[in-house]
Amino acid sequence: MLPRRKNKVDSPPEECPLHRCMGVIGGRWAPAIIWYLSQGPRRFSELKEDVQGVSAKVLTTRLKKLEADGVINRIVMPTSPPSVEYSLTELGLELKPAIEAIVAVGHKLKETNKP
Repeated sequence: MLPRRKNKVDSPPEECPLHRCMGVIGGRWAPAIIWYLSQGPRRFSELKEDVQGVSAKVLTTRLKKLEADGVINRIVMPTSPPSVEYSLTELGLELKPAIEAIVAVGHKLKETNKP
C-alpha cells in the first residue's frame, strides 16, 4: 500500500458559476416555478394548480430553497386568514431569459423526436 501524502492543500477554487446556477434551476420543479412566477406574483394554491403533478410538500420545499437562494420573495399578505404570495426577485428575473431559452430548445427537441 502506498503511504498517504501529507501535502499542504490550498483552499478550494471558487465554485463554478455554471454549477451554481444549475444548482438553483436544476431539478424537476424549479424551472416550472420560475416560469410561472415570471408571469407575475402567485399564491401557493395558484402555483400548486399551475405546476401539474407536484405535491404540496415538494412545492413547499422548492419554494423555501428558491427563497434561500435569493430567487423568489415570499410575502405574507395581511388578510384573514393570512395568505402568502410569491414573486421573483431581481435575481430571479434574470433567470427568465434562460428559462425561455430552455423552453424554446424543448419545443425544437419535441419536434425533432416526432415519429
